Amino acid sequence: MSRDFELQPGVQAFPGYCLHLPLGRGGCGEVWEASGRDGNSIALKFMRVKDTSVATRESKSIQAIRSLRHPNLIRIEQVFLQPGYVVIAMEVAEGSLMDLLEAYMSERGTPVPPSEVLGYLKDAADAIDFLNTRRHDLDGRLVAYQLCDIKPCILLIVNGHCKRADFGLATSVTTASTRTFNRTGTLEFASPEVYRGQLSDQSDQYALAVSYCLLRGGQLPFADSPTKFLASYTRPSPDLTMLPYGERPVIARALSPSPVQRWPSCVALIDQLRRLNQPAPAPRKAFA
Repeated sequence: MSRDFELQPGVQAFPGYCLHLPLGRGGCGEVWEASGRDGNSIALKFMRVKDTSVATRESKSIQAIRSLRHPNLIRIEQVFLQPGYVVIAMEVAEGSLMDLLEAYMSERGTPVPPSEVLGYLKDAADAIDFLNTRRHDLDGRLVAYQLCDIKPCILLIVNGHCKRADFGLATSVTTASTRTFNRTGTLEFASPEVYRGQLSDQSDQYALAVSYCLLRGGQLPFADSPTKFLASYTRPSPDLTMLPYGERPVIARALSPSPVQRWPSCVALIDQLRRLNQPAPAPRKAFA
C-alpha cells in the first residue's frame, strides 16, 4: 500500500471531512480534529497499516463494532481507507485516561485518585463486558468480541464518562474455550495466553487490570516485557507494591496466569475494588 497521502491542515481526508489540527500522535498513527459533513467538529484517527490485506481486516473489525450500541463505546460515524491508513471518523474526546495520568503526575506528583480511576474504569468495564458477551449477531452467528488491546491511551474521556475506542484488533469468538490467536496488541498489557498465541474470555480483563495498576499506582506490574511477542516468554509474578495492600489480592486474581482463575467479569473486578475504596461509615453518636 503506497503512502502518498499527507496529513496536514486543509487536506480533505475524505469527501466531507477537512483536517484542521492534530490532536495527538503515537506509534500506531495520528488523531486529527476535522470538520464533519454537518460542519461540526469530529475526530479522525489515522491508523497506520502495512498493506491492503491488513487494512481490509482491521476496517472489517471496526465496521462490525460500529454497528453495536452502548453508551461507553465511542460513537463511530464512518470508516474509510486512505493510502497507508485505516481512518476512523468518531466523536471528539477531551482526552484519554493516559492524558489524565500524565496531568496528575505533572501537576500533583501523584497517580490518579482511586475514586476517579474507578469511576472511569467502571464505564470501561461495562463496555468490555458488553462486547465480551456472546450476544452479537455476525453473519447469522452469535459471537462475543475480545478487544485484544485495552490500555489507558485508548480509554477516552467524553463528557465526564469513559468510552472505549480503537477496535481494529477486535476478534470475534464463538465458543467459551481458549482459541488460537495471532499474537497482537500492546506487549506491556498482553495476557500470558496471548503470548502463547491463544485468546480467552478473560484476556481483556487481564489488560484492564494492568491498566488499573498504571493509573492507580503510576507504574506497570511487569518490568520485563519483551520488545516483541515471543512464545517462549513467561509472565513473572506481578509486582503489585504500587497498590495499597488490600487491593493486591483483587488485582492478583485478575492477573492470574490461568484465565479461569480470574474474575467472572470486568465489572466484578471493578466492583470489588470500589467496595475496598468506599469511605468508612461515620461513627454513631453516643447518647449520654
